[in-house]
Amino acid sequence: MTAELKSSLVTALQGAASKAGLVLVSTTQGADFHGKPTAVFQLGLPGAAAGANTLRLELSEAFDFDKPDLLPTITNHLAGEAKRLRNPRPECYVTLGGLPIAFGQFQWPFHQSTSGADTYIVHGEMHLADGGTLNLHAKLAGAVTQTFAEIVPAPEQPYAETFIYSAIRKTLDQGQLELLKSGNRQPVPVTTRYYSRWQKKFFFTDTDEQSRQQFLLAKAFWLSGVLGKSQPVWIADPRDAQYLNTTPEELVRAASVLAAAGLVTRSEDDSEFAAATPALLAREAEFRERLQQAFALTKPTFNEEMRHGHTNM
Repeated sequence: MTAELKSSLVTALQGAASKAGLVLVSTTQGADFHGKPTAVFQLGLPGAAAGANTLRLELSEAFDFDKPDLLPTITNHLAGEAKRLRNPRPECYVTLGGLPIAFGQFQWPFHQSTSGADTYIVHGEMHLADGGTLNLHAKLAGAVTQTFAEIVPAPEQPYAETFIYSAIRKTLDQGQLELLKSGNRQPVPVTTRYYSRWQKKFFFTDTDEQSRQQFLLAKAFWLSGVLGKSQPVWIADPRDAQYLNTTPEELVRAASVLAAAGLVTRSEDDSEFAAATPALLAREAEFRERLQQAFALTKPTFNEEMRHGHTNM
């Protein structure tokens, strides 16, 4: 990576990070899928203690903010990351079915498919994050078509990570991903059916007030209670709002109902954060059962007649 390019990227990132409430911790050189150099930034919260959560942001060496909307978009992205870094486990999410998962090991940016298909791929991993020792995970290959790629401002992490995570959770809800101790990379197709050109927004999962409340209960139970020692988590996360086809404001309203029922407590300094209460943690058996049901959906099923050879195929 040239010193001049590195300097320009660092300067741009420092400015965006500062506006978003983050500080640049370190900059190193990485490599993309094809071995081309990338810039890897570690960002953190100002005044954070040693060992505190940091954000890993990776950009292509050749990337620059040459379009008017690129820098404001990355600033908005980092503002969300600044709030997400306040979660005990910022890499963790839950699915609508009640599975706690952690994302990691993504190789940004997108690269063109090596199979000759007209698609762009990003590799990553998803792990079951239930606080146990099963070490179940899935190696992932998020794939977007050429047509879909034209919607994305840039094939880089800050402009694509949110919808990739939403697509993974949607695919998991559909039982089309399997969590294993080992295994091959599994595809996650991201097509234009997830996007409305007219409304210029993504659509993944239709939800109502009740299902959003159940989602937030699972989030508070797993991410605050089990993984976070009852520390507060961000319940107005725009990534959850996109995945659930709702708004952060609706999630805050849903959390208000749960707080009135004594299942979560709202943070005094920020109403967008909430923590699990002892009353919620007392319902552990319910959430463990939901986890098993969601986990069972990810396992392939077989026609028992075919398994025993009772078929004329």
